[in-house]
Amino acid sequence: MLPNKRTPTNQAQRWKFLQLFGLVRRNPLLISRWVLRWVMVGTVCGLFAGLYWNVLELMTHQLERFESVSLLIVMPIAGLIVGLVIHFLGNPGEIAVIVDNIHFRGGRLDIRKNPAMILASLVSIAGGGSAGPEAPLVQVTGSFGTWVGDRLGLQGEDMRSMSLAAMAAGFTALFGAPLGGAMFALEILHHQHIIEYYEALMPAIVSSCASYLVFALITHLGIAPTWHFPEYNLENMDDFAWAILFGIIGAVAGWIFMTIFRTCDRLWAMLPVPVYIRTTLAGLGLGTLAIFLPLTRYFGHQELESVLNTNFSVVFLLILALGKMASISLTVTGGWRGGFIIPLFFTGACVGKAIAILIPGLNPTLAMICTMSALNAGVTRTPISTTLLLSKLTNFSPFTPILFASLIGFFLAPKVPLIASQLKSQQSIEEIQS
Repeated sequence: MLPNKRTPTNQAQRWKFLQLFGLVRRNPLLISRWVLRWVMVGTVCGLFAGLYWNVLELMTHQLERFESVSLLIVMPIAGLIVGLVIHFLGNPGEIAVIVDNIHFRGGRLDIRKNPAMILASLVSIAGGGSAGPEAPLVQVTGSFGTWVGDRLGLQGEDMRSMSLAAMAAGFTALFGAPLGGAMFALEILHHQHIIEYYEALMPAIVSSCASYLVFALITHLGIAPTWHFPEYNLENMDDFAWAILFGIIGAVAGWIFMTIFRTCDRLWAMLPVPVYIRTTLAGLGLGTLAIFLPLTRYFGHQELESVLNTNFSVVFLLILALGKMASISLTVTGGWRGGFIIPLFFTGACVGKAIAILIPGLNPTLAMICTMSALNAGVTRTPISTTLLLSKLTNFSPFTPILFASLIGFFLAPKVPLIASQLKSQQSIEEIQS
């Protein structure tokens, strides 16, 4: 077992900073070269993300026309294709593998896994799986950062920072929030309230800004808010109390989701079949669920607007939230590829709107966004970036209530995170469990 990365002392950090300051003062062009490298990486990542998104939209447009009983054929076939891609091209891994590589392989992500990740994720997402493109984009762009680092002969923290900068660029392209994307790339690595790889913050921000501009030019996404919530103005101190309450509700929803997810994972472990059989069976389950709850199909980018604009009953919203939790769990544990951040936002919106209907006088916008933030922050352990992302995606300008809810969801989450590699070692997992 590899040892944990030793945290440098304050004296060592100060000495490293003084050395860097003296070097930059003697050679002003040094900082410019680094900035150009980060901008170049972000630009290429933005170009790839734009191409990936356009191909994904084209495939989705062709497959979303299938509805009802036809899904029992289309989605198992999609699952079979996903499984065959993984079987012949290799397992591209998930976000847990990325986190593990950042901790223990010096930030090196394997670029050879990209063909399998790109093909499998495109079919998974376009076929109707409840997983979004954020995880594939982070994997592919992060490995490109590693490739650039190899070409430049980078080692140690410089290599790790380049990979993290590229990961942030890939995440930012989808969400259109450079600061939120940069923070996410650092926060997702840990389950505790720390950001260890602070050296990568500036590279991640610069790379994210470049990626954001390129992706927005290609797709015209990320300029306006993604979801159009009713306007909200923070005028009452009571809203902070409500934000805390919604944070508690979101945390409870997070516990329920992780229980469903781990149950699905254990059930699949009891069925030792080839990966293409597993993904096909998962497709059959997802298709069956989508027949009864059509809004559980896809990752929620467009479906969330239906929750906002349709007068669903409380019972239906809660059933839809549970159905979405099951759909996300079946997608990811069943071998389909993609991320679950946007699907979790969709789930939180359903729960929040149901609570707002149950308690007359509550602001539905505050209820939905705070529950979304608490649920996602508790599951992914990213309270700061979740706040920044949701404030951009929803145009919710007084983001302090979101921060309150995110922190509540974060601190009330289970000790063992869903992404176990955030603990950095199996020994850490055993210590927490004991």
